[in-house]
Amino acid sequence: MASASITFLGTGTSQGVPVVGCDCAVCASTDSHDKRLRTSALVQMGGVHLLIDAGPDLRQQMLVNGTRHLDAVLLTHEHMDHVGGIDDLRAFNYRQQRAMDIHANAATLAAVRRTFHYAFAEERYPGVPELRLHTIEGPFSIGDVPVEPFEVMHGNLPVLGFRIGGLAYITDAKELSEQLVERLSGVDTLVLNALRRSEHPTHLNLQQALSIVARIGPRRAYFTHISHLLGAHEPVSRDLPAHVALAHDGLRVDFPA
Repeated sequence: MASASITFLGTGTSQGVPVVGCDCAVCASTDSHDKRLRTSALVQMGGVHLLIDAGPDLRQQMLVNGTRHLDAVLLTHEHMDHVGGIDDLRAFNYRQQRAMDIHANAATLAAVRRTFHYAFAEERYPGVPELRLHTIEGPFSIGDVPVEPFEVMHGNLPVLGFRIGGLAYITDAKELSEQLVERLSGVDTLVLNALRRSEHPTHLNLQQALSIVARIGPRRAYFTHISHLLGAHEPVSRDLPAHVALAHDGLRVDFPA
C-alpha cells in the first residue's frame, strides 16, 4: 500500500510554548518537545505538498523543515494563529513562479481578503503575495490527492477538518457531531486538538480528546494545539494509552495513502 506522511510544523496553541513572560515549569523546560510553534502541518502524498494552516510562525517553520515547494494551502479557519503568516507565502511565489492556491470556507477566505487586503488591491505594491483563493464547498482534489473536508465546531465558529487518505486532521474543535464520529470511524491516523487538562469553552481538553479517540477508534492518534497548561511532554505522555501520543514540532508520521 502506498504511503504518505504528515510533518507537524507546529503543535502549540495561539501563544505557542513557551508563552512570552511565563516562568512555569513547562515554559522553562529544556526539553525540545516542550518548544511548540503555532499549529501547522505539512502533508506529502505522491509528490504533492499540502500545508495545513499558515500561522505567524510560517517563515520559521519553512526554514526549519527545509520546505522548498508547496502545491497548496488548506486553511481550517480564520483565527490569526492559523492565517497570520500568509504574507510569507510570497517566497514560494518567487521560487515557483505562480500564485499560491489557498483552499478554505467562504468566511475564512473573506477574512484573508480583509487581513491581507494589499494582496488583492487593484494597484498592488511589487512583491506582495500572489494568492489564488478557492472556496471549499465539498470534496476536491489537489493534483492526484483527494481531500475530504468536514466541519467541527470551535465554540460558535465552524472550523474545517480534513481527511486525506488514511489521515484525519482536526484542530481547534470543541464539538464533533455523532455523524462525523461515525464517518471517521476506524481511520488509520487521527490528529486532534487537546488544549489543556481543565475545561475550555471552545477547545477540547485532554479527557474530551481521549473520549473522542475512543469513539472513533483510529489505529493511532496524535494530539496537537497544546497549551503550556496541559503539562510537560514527558510526564503527560507516560499517562496516555499506547496508541495515543502528544505530537511535537518536527515529528513526521507516515500513514496509508
